[in-house]
Amino acid sequence: MKQRRSSLSILFCFVLVSFFGVASVSAQTCKQSRYYFTPNDTYDANRRLILSSLPSKTASQDGFYYGSIGQEPNRVFAAGMCVPRAEANDCSACIKGALDWLLLDCTNQTEAYYWALDPTNCLVRYSNISFSGSSAFWDITPRYIVFQTADISSNLTEFKIIWYGLIDRMISAVSKARSNSSSSDNYYTTDDALLKDFQKIYALMQCTPDISPSECESCLRHSVTDYQKYYGNKTGGYVMRPICFFRWQDFTFSKAFGRNTLAPPPTSRSPPLQRQPPSAGDRAMNTDKNSRKFSWGGIVALAVLALVALIIILGVLAWRFEVFCWRRKSYTEVELNQTGITTVRIRKYSFEAIKAATDTFSDKNKLGRGGFGEVYKGVLPDKREVAVKRLFRRSRQGEKEFKNEVVVVAKLQHNNLVRILGFSVKGDEKILVYEFVPNKSLDFFLFDPTNQGQLDWATR
Repeated sequence: MKQRRSSLSILFCFVLVSFFGVASVSAQTCKQSRYYFTPNDTYDANRRLILSSLPSKTASQDGFYYGSIGQEPNRVFAAGMCVPRAEANDCSACIKGALDWLLLDCTNQTEAYYWALDPTNCLVRYSNISFSGSSAFWDITPRYIVFQTADISSNLTEFKIIWYGLIDRMISAVSKARSNSSSSDNYYTTDDALLKDFQKIYALMQCTPDISPSECESCLRHSVTDYQKYYGNKTGGYVMRPICFFRWQDFTFSKAFGRNTLAPPPTSRSPPLQRQPPSAGDRAMNTDKNSRKFSWGGIVALAVLALVALIIILGVLAWRFEVFCWRRKSYTEVELNQTGITTVRIRKYSFEAIKAATDTFSDKNKLGRGGFGEVYKGVLPDKREVAVKRLFRRSRQGEKEFKNEVVVVAKLQHNNLVRILGFSVKGDEKILVYEFVPNKSLDFFLFDPTNQGQLDWATR
């Protein structure tokens, strides 16, 4: 278990140090736990036992289950919840994916939660303290926000009017949906709104059924306020909290909009066809219609133009072929799969290509050194700059474990996180390839006395 924690930190270290803000799911859903247990002790055994039963129990009990196992001080409380009327197979698969993520990432925390988004929407939560009932309302943190990187292209003022109208309507509806305290139908709604450009936006809201209507409304309003405060101009996102969930997108998601259909896209008119002026060759041939004689000057001009065009085309094809051959030689597209997590397609670079890009890991290309490896700047043959992290050989991590963790990092897609491009494995050599960040990491500006003035609070 300790080896797993150590190896996970190797992959997250480079990403988390490079940027500041929303970090990772683990930092938001379990790393702020108030208490910790020893891996493989009685509490851990009870935790794994009750979590393993959640997929079947949640799917068979109308999409909501809450229970406990064990005796104090090793008692574990757990809950599973899917959206109402979700297919049993979808609910079970969603719960399984969520708990697998928690077991992988929360290795010694006594409390954690996670909302999974595929194939439906679902929640898994566990704790060493009972969290059922209205007392759960006070546990609305930690919260976790994810947003789309694209900005809203339409008129932002008009968009906000429609967006807030949809959100207010949904909060009012979801907080009045309570029928009893044990059904997942409580506090759940989906809705959509039509924009002026004939496109739709879709939203989903859900609270756990063990809180009061006012508590559900308050939790959702906190989430909406947080989203608008930081990412109000983005084209979608979601906010996770232990007792409520809010998401909106410009497309359907989580199989939650079966009755909704996308509006047809606006029709675009093709420009009218225009008569093209006669080419040089046409003019040459039409100079003397009666004799139908060709102009030798026009023929020569056409021949020269054709030759130049042929040379350009051959040059482009040769360049593309060279790049294609280099790509086939330097990396391959591979699919990595981790139990309970969707398959990720990522590039596997050859070790020789990485050596060439970094000039055989030359000191002049070294960017820094950390507790788990050294980082070099590299330039690929297509002139793309990359950051190459070469992990220390003393790590006893196996190739399978290393690839599993590459899957975890590759799935973390966020505007404030450095994107991983690929990896390389050869014997004891384990290498991660990231996009290159020329302005260094955020701590360079936050903690340097000279540079911290460049980043005021408004910019942060």
